[in-house]
Amino acid sequence: MQIPLILYEEQRARWPRTGKHILAHSDDEHIVVYQAYRPSIAQYAVEHGTFRGCDEFSLTRMTWIKTSFMWMMYRCGWASKPKQEAVLAIWLKREGFEEILRQAVQSSLREDGEVEDGVAQREWKKRVEKSDVRLQWDPDHGPNGGKLSRRAIQLGLRRNVLDRFLDEWIVRIEDITALVKEQHECLAAGELHRLCTPIEAVYSPKDAAVSTSIGLDSTSDQ
Repeated sequence: MQIPLILYEEQRARWPRTGKHILAHSDDEHIVVYQAYRPSIAQYAVEHGTFRGCDEFSLTRMTWIKTSFMWMMYRCGWASKPKQEAVLAIWLKREGFEEILRQAVQSSLREDGEVEDGVAQREWKKRVEKSDVRLQWDPDHGPNGGKLSRRAIQLGLRRNVLDRFLDEWIVRIEDITALVKEQHECLAAGELHRLCTPIEAVYSPKDAAVSTSIGLDSTSDQ
């Protein structure tokens, strides 16, 4: 179950240019999410198929997953940032990812950080405190780090959902650090036309109500 690649420029032409979209590699049963760690944590996760039991992995802190390869590359600096030198592709059960989306509460009430109503703000804060999943829509980025108009999803897991992520939903963990470094060499050489990235397409939750609750935009408007 190795993640397949495609020329970045070829698939970029098919992606929405603006809006909130989940770009991901997925099939009917699985979806791939990304995380970056120090090498010792990554090695443990690959060998054991979970982070459970790794002394360096904190069960009390929120752990964040990303579906967009390019956003992960921006976040970890193509595996160059401290404590993010190893990049993992984590194959999740699709049903588990759908449950994560179902429980997600946005980290801010509105994108601009404003609130229109004191009662709404109080209710939102209660939901955030109770939720085991935080959702953030961050600007997506191109290969060289440039900010795009399109938004990428980031999901923070804690408590019960984190336990289920570790024990129930992970199918396989693949260390793709070598791939990351190899492809970054294309950028360093100014050869964007040679850059290959994991095949990704717009992911649509099976439950339309979930799409609405997390604020997904329609691709028909692109």
